[in-house]
Amino acid sequence: MRVLMLGGTSLTGPYAVRRLHALGHEVTVFHRGDHEAEFPPEVRHVHGDFSDPPSAILDPAPDVVVHMWAMTQKDAESFVRRFRGVAGRAVVISSGDVYRAYGKLQRRETGPPDAVPLAEDAPLRESRYPYRDKAPGADHWMERYDKILVERIVMRQRDLPAAILRFPAVLGSGEHRRFQRWLQPMLRGAAELRIQDSWAAWRWTHGFAEDVAESIVLAATNPGAAGLVYNVGERETPAMIERLEEFGRAAGWQGRMVRVPASELPEAERLPHDFSHDIVYDTRRIREELGYKEVVPREESLRRTVDLER
Repeated sequence: MRVLMLGGTSLTGPYAVRRLHALGHEVTVFHRGDHEAEFPPEVRHVHGDFSDPPSAILDPAPDVVVHMWAMTQKDAESFVRRFRGVAGRAVVISSGDVYRAYGKLQRRETGPPDAVPLAEDAPLRESRYPYRDKAPGADHWMERYDKILVERIVMRQRDLPAAILRFPAVLGSGEHRRFQRWLQPMLRGAAELRIQDSWAAWRWTHGFAEDVAESIVLAATNPGAAGLVYNVGERETPAMIERLEEFGRAAGWQGRMVRVPASELPEAERLPHDFSHDIVYDTRRIREELGYKEVVPREESLRRTVDLER
């Protein structure tokens, strides 16, 4: 099978590319050149602009095209326009931030907590552009980022049948060190960590990069995935303080954690979201239909995360 990967040079992408190649598929990686990754020499490697991919990457036409970096409605529209009727089908990476619970977490939407775990048909956000306030400028992709709009464009057409993968918070080499503020004191041997109590009880589905990459491989190699949406992530989602305890054991940390109100933390360390809204995904569909399972033991993924921080 011929697989064209748009992006795929950071975090989950390299694992998926190498796994697809190992399975005997012909893989081409097309990306902007911002990051480079080590691939087997047989993997074709092309630089360019996603909005104007060269015709050379379509000769021969891919059986499957995987879009790792469709962030905006415009991204999705240009992707569909370029590949429908050319590629056999597609896999598009989305995110669990599409769910209404995420809008409530951000305090952009109101209402009681949604029931968890969130299945693929759980209510979606009514608010749009969840990271616009973090965009460094008006021309930055975060200004127009919204995976709901990406999903809508991709799934409302039939000329390019697509599977949607809603990723969790991904841990691994290349992520933005989301546990840095707690892991660094652990590694320095701090005797005590003060943890914001509302965040400590909160649950958010995570996944280790190499595990999450397996979802790309399964969706790309299974024609029956086209037209469906799949949540990706760990089977069970612990509370954040339980996750920190796991990291502490992996780091050999001997200190203790103390839960405190946000008001007792320095203002710069207070986490502003409404943590009564858990972001816990139901991952049964991808496990039952595509056979998804973790490929790295949990203890190993924790150790790798700690080692990266070290």
